[in-house]
Amino acid sequence: MDRAAVHRPAVRVDRTSPVPLYFQVAQQLEAAIHDGRLPSGSRLANEIQLADRYGLSRPTIRQAIQHLVDKGLLVRKRGVGTQVVQAQVRRSVELTSLYDDLLAAGRSPATRVLELGTLPADEAVARELDVAPGTEVVRLRRLRLTGEEPLALLTNYLPAGLVALTADGLAAHGLYEMLRAAGVNLRIAHQTIGARGATAAEARLLAERRGVPLLTMTRIAYDDKGRPAEYGSHVYRAGRYSFTLTLVER
Repeated sequence: MDRAAVHRPAVRVDRTSPVPLYFQVAQQLEAAIHDGRLPSGSRLANEIQLADRYGLSRPTIRQAIQHLVDKGLLVRKRGVGTQVVQAQVRRSVELTSLYDDLLAAGRSPATRVLELGTLPADEAVARELDVAPGTEVVRLRRLRLTGEEPLALLTNYLPAGLVALTADGLAAHGLYEMLRAAGVNLRIAHQTIGARGATAAEARLLAERRGVPLLTMTRIAYDDKGRPAEYGSHVYRAGRYSFTLTLVER
């Protein structure tokens, strides 16, 4: 590897800040990419070198780099290392909810709240929300409709105390709308889309047959301090809903 092409941008972290160290590093590296200090095609020094330069642990640096890989700003290439993706092809994507999308499309969303309460987080939910298993979290389940037609079954988990939710409020407003009103600023989410057959309970709520294919989506949304704010597991009627993605060559 050409050592002259390897970049070790200056980064300063505040260990007294509530913002996680990896997120502070990621934000400063992202700023360096956007302002040209890390130009397209440039390579970062390896994790050991960056950890030594910044006085941080290697896992912290690895998490910061992975954060930017997930955002499409960096890519790892065998034999090359970590490289900056061409910044000019990156498009800003607004983080929205299904409620927001239906409103924007001119369709009238309606919500039936099926469940709202707290419960101890199992291992899977605890992992996604970065809390200890058994920690009290909020779970809400909603049936989202457009007109009188069911469209999706939404299950969400939030850290307890993050926002005050009521069944009436959720029936009249989207979850992300309520989070924004409470001062929770969602900035990034990791989303996985898949498909599976409907269970008997899902089929009954969605007016489908048992076993009919449903679209699935899981999402972990993070606030502007890098903390998990919401974990969602949703199913959609495949004949009524689709996801559109923008793909960028790396």
